[in-house]
Amino acid sequence: MVLDRFFNFTWKEPSNKRVKPLSRVTSLANLIPPVRATPLKRFSQTLQRSISFRSDSRPDLFSPRPWARNVPPASTKRRDSKLWSETFDVCVNHMLTAKEIKRQEAIFELSKGEEDLIEDLKLAKKAYHDPMLKLSIMTEQELNQIFGTLDSLIPLHEDLLRRLQEIRKPDGSTEHVGHILVGWLPCLNSYDSYCSNQVAAKALLDHKKQDHRVQDFLQRCLESPFSRKLDLWNFLDIPRSRLVKYPLLLREILRHTPNDHPDQQHLEEAINIIQGIVAEINVKTGESECQYYKERLIYLEEGQRDSLIDNSRALCCHGELKNNRGVKLHVFLFEEVLVITRAITHNEQLCYQLYRQPIPVRELVLEDLQDGEVRLGGSIRGAFSNNERIKNFFRVSFKSGSQSQTHSLQANDSFNKQQWLNCIRQAKEKAACAGKAGGLNSEAHFVLSPKGRRVAPGECSLEQMEQSDCESDCSMDTSEVSGDCERMEQTNSCEHEKQIETNV
Repeated sequence: MVLDRFFNFTWKEPSNKRVKPLSRVTSLANLIPPVRATPLKRFSQTLQRSISFRSDSRPDLFSPRPWARNVPPASTKRRDSKLWSETFDVCVNHMLTAKEIKRQEAIFELSKGEEDLIEDLKLAKKAYHDPMLKLSIMTEQELNQIFGTLDSLIPLHEDLLRRLQEIRKPDGSTEHVGHILVGWLPCLNSYDSYCSNQVAAKALLDHKKQDHRVQDFLQRCLESPFSRKLDLWNFLDIPRSRLVKYPLLLREILRHTPNDHPDQQHLEEAINIIQGIVAEINVKTGESECQYYKERLIYLEEGQRDSLIDNSRALCCHGELKNNRGVKLHVFLFEEVLVITRAITHNEQLCYQLYRQPIPVRELVLEDLQDGEVRLGGSIRGAFSNNERIKNFFRVSFKSGSQSQTHSLQANDSFNKQQWLNCIRQAKEKAACAGKAGGLNSEAHFVLSPKGRRVAPGECSLEQMEQSDCESDCSMDTSEVSGDCERMEQTNSCEHEKQIETNV
């Protein structure tokens, strides 16, 4: 079998291990390996988390398949961790102060990280892209969508590594590094297209995993020593992880640089450059993600369309929740509107069909429900349900004229419930501040049509609006846990509100 012959090939494993991060990134990056929990997906800081799109509404995509290989994974080869002081002549260390040694360690970590990144990007192409193309496991168009502009990032980082190696002295020390970074960092603007493509890339990759040939190939790779137990998406997400680590790495070098050192000014300039680049890419990536989900909303009737959705440029959070009847819903919180949907398959794509009329955030009423306050739907289910079934509920409601909605939504644990509460409260605060800044309230802009659609004044017909009362619940499904609740970025008069950090 061609695939078996391919995996009999002996991969060359690098001898060095990725250097341990200096410390936890507190504002620009919160990076942890993918987890199996189902936290809330937040998009206020899109680059600060690894993109993942598991859906509990379609568990069959991720459950074991009959064609999957039940072979114990091979022993994993790991890179050996090396420090600067362990790599070069120890005698040099006695000539340097403790602070200078820490500075050299930080510079060495920057350089070593570039080596590891280049190695992993080349591995992703050689071990995944090229074989799948050669074996016709995926088409060239599909692979181009999944891998994006990854190829173009390799020479970019090779250039930085070459510059860092050129300025390194024979004894392994580096005197000046700031001017190199100031000249090279603007190249990272090319990350724009790669990061913006990640949402669509991950969705396509998850869809292709339904193909047993793709699933079998990826499983074989995962079991091979060269993968270090990382799947394909881990490799594709490495560039984003590296991008958000640069501010931390540079600040660490600056922290150990004397105030009178020539590098001081250059390093400060470099930090400003990378922070600006990350912020700009973060905004564009968030807009790309928001647009991706807007395009996958399916409206049962034209009256469900809402200009608040069309005008949204940011998706604050989304996730799967359950209602008190056990129905799984996928809830999206855009900047100014809450949209409750059901995940469906349409034209072989995962889409989201609107479950109820969109609820404007400014007019939404949020209630934190105590455990046991909500009864589960159905007398039999309610009688035999355990305590876990009636915990972690919150309620969102909306009433305007004769139209009303009430949804009791359940998170899968107290932490995720608190995330939802925080996100919705922050969205309401932002909407209220925007309303004050504009000097207008929501009623001045829109009225409700008979079918509940928000339209400009004068467009609403004289029909009686149909009342819609519904009780629902939500159990969150997201692939990355947010350890610290990150506050949404405030604009206008709210721009100085404190942000809650997301821990991915």
